[in-house]
Amino acid sequence: MKTAEFLSLLQQHQDKSLLFEYAPNQLVGANYHITEVKNITIDSVDCGAGTDFWKETIVQLWESPKEIGKRDYMSTYKALGILNKVNKIKPMVSDAEIKFEYSNADFHTAQLFVDDYTLDEKKLILKLSVEKTDCKAKDTCGVVEKQVATEQEPCCAPGSGCC
Repeated sequence: MKTAEFLSLLQQHQDKSLLFEYAPNQLVGANYHITEVKNITIDSVDCGAGTDFWKETIVQLWESPKEIGKRDYMSTYKALGILNKVNKIKPMVSDAEIKFEYSNADFHTAQLFVDDYTLDEKKLILKLSVEKTDCKAKDTCGVVEKQVATEQEPCCAPGSGCC
């Protein structure tokens, strides 16, 4: 989901509570706060010497230990207010992918992308997912999808242009 799509969704549903599902049937606690918004620029080189460049918006969610047991979730109205304030200070890139950084005692710190969302009369639930790592240079390196390397076979042949 792009940053502009997320902000538009909040704008359209300001009367709802904003919930985040970080794993199937696992919700970020109602005691969450938006603690940081990061405008990230990625300028990368992959293992096949290909370059890439893109931007992301990362919204950090944190559960306050002082508010454990809180039952009321942040409203989309309040979240939109926070993000609009951030946008005035450090403008977000509207076509950048938006991700949510989160962890708790049972879930490792991860940057999660929006896989889907659901709406009902009272809630907007963003369904987040972990993005798996992948090789962007499969063609350059000659990597076949289901190939499993053995100890005797090097991952990339010498002189192939792959690391």
